[in-house]
Amino acid sequence: MAAAVAATQAGHQVTVFEAARTLGGRARGLEGHLPDGRAVTLDNGQHILIGAYTETLRLMQEVGVDTETALQRLPLTLKFPDGAGLQLPRLPVPLDVLAGILRNGSWPLPERLGLLQAALGWKLRGFECEAQLSVADLCRTLGPHVMQELIEPLCVSALNTPAHQASAQVFLRVLRDALFGVRGGSQLLLPRIDLTGLFPQAAAHWLARHGAAIQTGTRINTLQAKAAQWQLNEEIFDRALLACSSTEAARLVAGAAGPQAESAALKAWAATAAALHFEAITTVYAWAPTARLPAPMLALRHDTGQPAQFVFDRGQLDGSTGLLAFVVSASQGERETIQAQVLQQARSQLGLDLQAVQTVVEKRATFACTPALQRPAQTIAPGLLACSDYVAGPYPATLEGAVRSGLAAAQALGR
Repeated sequence: MAAAVAATQAGHQVTVFEAARTLGGRARGLEGHLPDGRAVTLDNGQHILIGAYTETLRLMQEVGVDTETALQRLPLTLKFPDGAGLQLPRLPVPLDVLAGILRNGSWPLPERLGLLQAALGWKLRGFECEAQLSVADLCRTLGPHVMQELIEPLCVSALNTPAHQASAQVFLRVLRDALFGVRGGSQLLLPRIDLTGLFPQAAAHWLARHGAAIQTGTRINTLQAKAAQWQLNEEIFDRALLACSSTEAARLVAGAAGPQAESAALKAWAATAAALHFEAITTVYAWAPTARLPAPMLALRHDTGQPAQFVFDRGQLDGSTGLLAFVVSASQGERETIQAQVLQQARSQLGLDLQAVQTVVEKRATFACTPALQRPAQTIAPGLLACSDYVAGPYPATLEGAVRSGLAAAQALGR
């Protein structure tokens, strides 16, 4: 949708094909019901934004979303139910980070000073490191409290990849933009409305007003080169932009490759896209009539038996009283097992006896953001481009990464 808006603004006549009936892909709304019978709108995954998502926020405003009412803005807070954890004050960058670390009495002073020393070193090196390093390698000198209560939660939430497997290079880029970039970049922006309404639906209305066509429930089965044009199913276009998953893009591009010599580039691109590995995200929605958290979002202590890293109070966000959303990033295991473990985790860490409402498993939620990962290029062939959070770029699989990819692809379309 970001690419479609930008391409329309550039003067192109745009048609959007969406395989699903609902817009939003891996960030979309779902209809559900609470145990008391009330209808409720859920999401296929509990997402958050941060203040550093400058392009996402700008684009939302351009298509008519009031970001001040659609999002609840909070300082970066990684507080646990027992009160431990980090909370940044409302101060200019980087004083907020400095003050938040120094004031955090739940961390031993040597660990706080060690974190500041490490952060200064990262800043002096321009937040760059060797491509082969993992986040665990990068942070090996940090103390256990800092690792368990800051680095690991940040890493798994931003990269959806465990610290010992995650790319330190990409993690440093996230830290740079979120903690040391724009004022308010570290702030958490929690959606007050469902994810389809947060941007895709507003973008669709904007596109319709500006002459674009949107066809939902329409899957592209075939892609073929036609001279200097591209045929999608039975329709021919001057340019085609694959704004879909890497597996779907790989299928289409491989199918477009014929025996001619120029097909080698298509096959190579498809092979790179198909080689990506994925991490799942599970969101467990659970409810009790009087369930309420001390804050809209809390971090949770997690291990193999207690898998959720975060819990969100939807009652404080969209008014769904008693509804909590537990997020299990880089999740493993069966849906029923994860759900049972999360309900037990709620009893032990929150003191709440909850009923399961719905458990959503996105098995291919993000690509595994590992060190020195080769990601597919934006340009596939003349007039054929790709955009999504997996395409080569500095960001992990985030909403901002997807939006920036879409904007860059639209710009590269030319005239």
